[in-house]
Order: sequence, then C-alpha cells, then structure tokens
Amino acid sequence: MQTLFDHIKQIEIQNTRQKGKIRHTLGDIVGVALFATIANAQDCVDIENFAETYPTQLQTYFPLKHGMASHDTIRRALMMIDPQVFQNLQQHFTQLLNNNQGEKIKKLLSIDGKTQKGNGNKQQKPNHIVSAIDENGFSIGQKQVEDKTNEIKAIPKLLDSLNIKNHIVTIDAIGTQHDIAAKIRKKRADYVLALKANQKTLCTEVSCCFEDSEFLDKCEYYQTLERARGALETREYWHSEDVKSLSQRKQWAGLKSVAMVRNTVVKDGQTSVQARYFISSLSLGVVEVARAIRGHWLVESLHWHLDVTFHEDADRTVDKVVACNLNILRKLALNILRLVDVGKKNVGIAKKRNMIGWNLPKYLEQILTI
Repeated sequence: MQTLFDHIKQIEIQNTRQKGKIRHTLGDIVGVALFATIANAQDCVDIENFAETYPTQLQTYFPLKHGMASHDTIRRALMMIDPQVFQNLQQHFTQLLNNNQGEKIKKLLSIDGKTQKGNGNKQQKPNHIVSAIDENGFSIGQKQVEDKTNEIKAIPKLLDSLNIKNHIVTIDAIGTQHDIAAKIRKKRADYVLALKANQKTLCTEVSCCFEDSEFLDKCEYYQTLERARGALETREYWHSEDVKSLSQRKQWAGLKSVAMVRNTVVKDGQTSVQARYFISSLSLGVVEVARAIRGHWLVESLHWHLDVTFHEDADRTVDKVVACNLNILRKLALNILRLVDVGKKNVGIAKKRNMIGWNLPKYLEQILTI
C-alpha cells in the first residue's frame, strides 16, 4: 500500500493556482482525504476534522508544512482534479492486488449504475455513475454520466478502460445491447446479460423456450438453497445451448446459450416466485452461469455500502467533479477496508471504519502495508 500512497503524492495537474500562493499540495490533500474516508469521514468538513485530530501521525507520511487545508480548500482542490486521475489511482490499486495479493485471476465482473441523489437539486440532475466490480467485491473502475438513460453510452467506454480478457461480464437489462455484447466479445471476454422489456422480442422468445416442457427437460439444471433473515430461498437455474429458435440470434455477437433462474422465497408462510431470463456467450456449464448470475449481487452490495456505510446520498456536495471524486475515494476506501484486519472476526465495514477512526495509530501501519 505504501506504493499507492507514493503514487498519490505524485499527483500533478495543469495547475491553475499561483505557485507563490500554494500552501497545500494536491498529494497531501488527496492522501489525507483517503485516510479520512477509511476512518469514517463523510465529507470535506469531516476530512478537515480528521486531519486536525491526527496531525502527528499524518505528518509521518505527508509533509503538511502549513498544517491541513481547510474544508473549503479541500473542496476547491477536489474541483481541480480530473476524476480520471482518481480512476488511475483506483486502477493502480487493482494492479497492486493482482500482482501481490489474493486471487490473481478475477473471473467475474459486474457492471451497474447508481445515482448520487445528494448531488441533484432544482438546477441540475444528480450524477449517475456506472461502476465495475470484480468477484471479490473490489471496485475497479467507473464512468460518470448525466442520468441513468446514458448508461448505454457509458458502459462501452468503461469496458474500454478495463482489461476484461477471460472475464465473465454481467450487466442488468439496460446494458443488454448489440454493441455492448460485441464490445465484450471483441475484448475476449464472455457475457451473461439480463433480459427485460427493452429487448421485448428476444425476452419473449427466450421465456417461451423455457415454458416448453420438452425444452426444459433437455436443459442443464442446478439448484441452491439459502436461509437468511427467517426466509428460505430456493434458486433454480436452467441453461441451454439450443438457441436456433431465436429470430435475432445472429444480431448478438458470440451468443451461445440462454438461461433462466427461478427464485422461490418462503417467509412467514408466504411464498413468492420470480423468474428471470438471460442470454450468454458461455457454452454449457450451468454452474458457471449460476455463479455469474448470483455474483451480480456484488455490485448491489457496493451501492448498499455507498448509501448505508458511507452515507453518500446524504452528502449534499453540488459540484459534479467533487461529488464524482468523493465517490471514487469512497470506493477506494471500501477496497482497502475489505483487506484490513482489525483483530476480530465478522466485523463489518462500518464497524471497521469506526475502529480505525477511534484509534488511527493502531491501524495506520497495517493500512500502509496491505
């Protein structure tokens, strides 16, 4: 992790500030902001308060020749930095993981968007950020768009910024587009794409296939059972390479199979059933398809943490660049927090943040050597 913070210290931009008036380097501000976000800071005011609480510890790693910047200066600095600079930091962290830590091959990659509700007001729409999450729950990239309808344009750009070779890419129905499927295959990856009304003909044809008992009998089948929060959930998966009846099959690059998952939830004597349909470039292997479909929840977990653990929607930062940069800082902090060992089992991310914030000296060295 020391190399990540060394990378932060080197942050440079085409600086519009007058050099003689610069009291706080951008590297210092970003580095302290990341530490603060790990330790439960929610906004620029919290970052300033965090730095004032731990000046001695922070000065071990960042010069802070004139002390820590005020929250207004922090906000102005974050306005000046292109979000791509923060994304480069995020990708640098991912490279560190791939080179030195954990799983060296991350096969699943889930893509989905989230709106920063606190960024919107009567004068502007809130940021909508499309993120990519690997199977270990690490956020590895994102693209900012004006609203959810622009996800279709952002996803190809996000894919271009990532090395997805040998991955299985999962995307919700809004990303089930011919160009996106072609992009994934061109980059030598596979896809599992959800079907809904935006691909009405294809969705209808696939659902009709699985309503045919003879077709269903020939499918590969897999089932899982899970008990959680007083409910019993049964997930049944069917997978088939028989796509010859699909009228649009030639329009989808690399299309090889279709899948259905049926979720049956029993809770408090009530039963609910939901069926979902998918197209895929994967050959037969229902367990692998099931893993990809189930693995897509990781991107939902990321969005939950941003909202609940990091209180992103409560942040009323209006400037879009600042809001986007804070979003990436939160994701980078979440990535690091997943790796921090606080010495106790089953400690959630929110409690880790509290523990680090309460006693930074105890955990600082560990964070730097992850």
